[in-house]
Amino acid sequence: MTLILVVDDEILYQHLLKVNLEKEGYDIIACGNGEDALEMVSSRHPDLVILDVMMPKLDGISTCERIRQFSNVPIIVVTARGEEQDRVRGLDVGADDYVVKPFSATELVARVRAVLRRAHTTEQVVQNRFFVHGNLKIDFARAEVWKENRPVFLSATEYRLLIQFAHHVGQVLSAEDLLVAIWGPSYKDDKEILWVSIARLRQKLEDNPHSPAHIVTRAGLGYLMPPMEKEPGERF
Repeated sequence: MTLILVVDDEILYQHLLKVNLEKEGYDIIACGNGEDALEMVSSRHPDLVILDVMMPKLDGISTCERIRQFSNVPIIVVTARGEEQDRVRGLDVGADDYVVKPFSATELVARVRAVLRRAHTTEQVVQNRFFVHGNLKIDFARAEVWKENRPVFLSATEYRLLIQFAHHVGQVLSAEDLLVAIWGPSYKDDKEILWVSIARLRQKLEDNPHSPAHIVTRAGLGYLMPPMEKEPGERF
């Protein structure tokens, strides 16, 4: 049976979605905030997530962005009427569709069917919640990083930069690629900001920042995270 996760802090909408989707034969689980949603996506592996934007603890946009670090589950974001910027932001961070409150049951079911149909005809990429590289571990769901089982505190920019490398292990990423991905197209020539950020990241992650194992420079080309075999007796 198709499992749908409903994430909304308003019990009324949770109930509305549950009743109407169960009528169509879907199995429904629900929670009221983004942090719980991350745990449920990781543990229950739903076939679709319906995600409200305005929520406590972790808003829907941030939750969607975090989910996309470890899962390609289809996501429909729910916004209030007139919040066009939230709809655009939701699509930008990886949502598949959106629906606007208040919505009819007919519209909702049609959106769900369409998104699930597209998902079933698209090749699915299995991603893991956890990423391990030597003595580093990343929890994509919680956006947490550990080194030797101790937490590493990164700024939002440092974390996003690390994720770029984690998602492209063994690939050389040019300075321009990284600047555009992290800071945006207007920063594509601002190499100094990248140099400083790489240096800070190495100070936090590397045993020896002058001889890095996680973020390596390829002179004249860019940077990469080299492939690394898991060692016997791995700590994570």
